[in-house]
Amino acid sequence: MARPIITLTTDFGTNDHFVGVMKGVILDIVPEAQIVDICHSVQPFDVLDGALTISQAYSYFPTRTVHVVVVDPGVGTARRPILASSDGYHFVAPDNGVLSLVYARESRMHVRHITAEHYFLQPVSNTFHARDIFSPVAAYLAKEVEALKFGDEVQEYVRFSAPKPKAVDENRLRGVVLKVDRFGNIITNITPQDAPMLFEAGASGFKIVVGSREITEIRSTYADGAPGEVIGILGSMGFLEIAANRGAAAQLTGAGKGSEVSILLGEAAAVGKGA
Repeated sequence: MARPIITLTTDFGTNDHFVGVMKGVILDIVPEAQIVDICHSVQPFDVLDGALTISQAYSYFPTRTVHVVVVDPGVGTARRPILASSDGYHFVAPDNGVLSLVYARESRMHVRHITAEHYFLQPVSNTFHARDIFSPVAAYLAKEVEALKFGDEVQEYVRFSAPKPKAVDENRLRGVVLKVDRFGNIITNITPQDAPMLFEAGASGFKIVVGSREITEIRSTYADGAPGEVIGILGSMGFLEIAANRGAAAQLTGAGKGSEVSILLGEAAAVGKGA
């Protein structure tokens, strides 16, 4: 029989004991579990960054995987701990929207308020629910305790939509930087559906304005750019990225999370940044 898989996604980093303790709690309950670290470098307190991270990763795991997602600035407050179940996966997380982009991808989700305290570690700390609630619940799920035993299903739970690009007019589209990865690549919220003209063969007559740079080239790979050249690319997350071959586009452009990204077409592109 396959070993149960539990993944961890947090903003805890690796300098403290938090992640190790979560693993200890899980292994004490289900010693045969295989624990996979998806990411512990989610930006601190950044629920959107956590939502992006888990939404990009969860579906690559075998069905029945239990995903623990802890980006929890409201730990210890009235925010609920929840168990969200799709046809293939379980998610254990705070009810603060960190699963929003999973909800958007899955056609059916059942969300339960976790109230069955006999599955918790006692006493429950007000500051470490990852240890005392989320980890043991995930472990018991991996031991095939039925989801319905953890609490009642709820219909109202926190969710948000990721920022969407907006058309200023027929020749201008305005987006935003969602995140900057560790290589300095700038991930925007613009998809091929938002701006198909950028990704057509031989595309021209456009400008992408971000930070201090105007980009007029879309390339297929990072290596297609000259060293230090800032280019556009369709990244693996499905968004337009601004990148530099062996360089940090964020540093070269001066742009960061939340920065505006403008796409100019036709006459607007000819006029340029000030259009």
